[in-house]
Amino acid sequence: MDRMVLNRQLMSMNKTRRSTRKYDELQSTLIETTIRLINRHGVDGMTLTHVADEVGLAPKAIAYYFKKKEQLAIASYLRGLERFENLVQACEAEPEPVQRIARLFETFFEFKRRGAIGCAGELIIPNDIRALNSDEVNEAYLALYRRIRGLCVDPDHAFLERAALNSRSHLVIAELNWTPAWLRNIFPEEYGRVGSRAADILLKGMAAPGREWSPKTLSLLDGPQDRSIDSSDESFIRAATQLINEHGYHGASVEKISAVLSLSKGAFYHRIKTKDELIIACFDSTFDFLKNAISAAEAAGENGLQRLQTLALALVQRQISGGPGILRPSAITSLPEALQNSPLGHFDRIALRLSGLISDGIADGSMRAVDPNVASHMFIAMFNMSVELPFFAPGITLEQVIDHYIRPSLSGLFAENQTSGKSFTS
Repeated sequence: MDRMVLNRQLMSMNKTRRSTRKYDELQSTLIETTIRLINRHGVDGMTLTHVADEVGLAPKAIAYYFKKKEQLAIASYLRGLERFENLVQACEAEPEPVQRIARLFETFFEFKRRGAIGCAGELIIPNDIRALNSDEVNEAYLALYRRIRGLCVDPDHAFLERAALNSRSHLVIAELNWTPAWLRNIFPEEYGRVGSRAADILLKGMAAPGREWSPKTLSLLDGPQDRSIDSSDESFIRAATQLINEHGYHGASVEKISAVLSLSKGAFYHRIKTKDELIIACFDSTFDFLKNAISAAEAAGENGLQRLQTLALALVQRQISGGPGILRPSAITSLPEALQNSPLGHFDRIALRLSGLISDGIADGSMRAVDPNVASHMFIAMFNMSVELPFFAPGITLEQVIDHYIRPSLSGLFAENQTSGKSFTS
């Protein structure tokens, strides 16, 4: 072959390789940027304009890589979930469930540490998965869920029914997914330490050895009506809360809220000045409710553990009952940044209140000596994700929720299975 022709072919091939490499690198940058924006604003709050601004492109230029916003969001979820699944896969070689979960927490918190100092990408926060409505993403999340469930399986304890495995797996995911809410207050160099404490709390529980499940029954009412929304508009708060829990801030549109209430948009604005005013009222309602619930549990219980058991049962039962729920703490991530600071501060105060309750339990001997600050956020994570438990354990009864979700969160992930009467760790 003529040398000049060969040189032209080689130059063309090298140019194609460089062009492909540049394309792949920029596409990867777009995905990483979108993961970060979804984690902070939710799917609906992420816009192509915002992504373009972050990477220094014109919004129209993104169409060369992703024709629609939904395609970019799906690609970002798939990468973030794959990254999470790789962390899980690295723990599967451990021989026992306890060792696998401990290794998962070690690996997860180390990845978060590296991400915090700019040495790794981010994991996707899955709060808006259902709002995305993508079969491909849903299947990827189910694959991750099954993989985590596999960490909990032990052939020597085959008596554990599917509901037990599903619930425990959901609890593991709940704890890991809530970490962005409290790691923001932790120095990255401390991630390994708090990660090991979180694993210890999940695996061994908060209850002192030998303590029984003995919650009191609470009859909880909504919080005081000291809000900007009149008490006669409680139906608006309930409708908005339900939609935010299911679809996030942007998914809870005025149109959808109005439709739930069988009202026109005009009738909505006749009663409510702005959507944001209603959203803030929803958070105020939730904080009122949580403060009242904690006070009621403190008054009802005889020791710290019983108070925490009582509170856990009341909150989870409220979330899975199908009646008026309370806002999921993770709903904050879908709020516009301008609205996030106040709710985050309120949840920090709720966590501080819970840590005091846990400290009382440690002092009276009903609870183990755990880190009360970490334990309080793990308690929040548990009831935060309880609203989704019926989706991952269809047909689950309240008794099963207690045995396989609430009790393991307080007595240890693989504590005695009360329904079967056998010990998972025997």
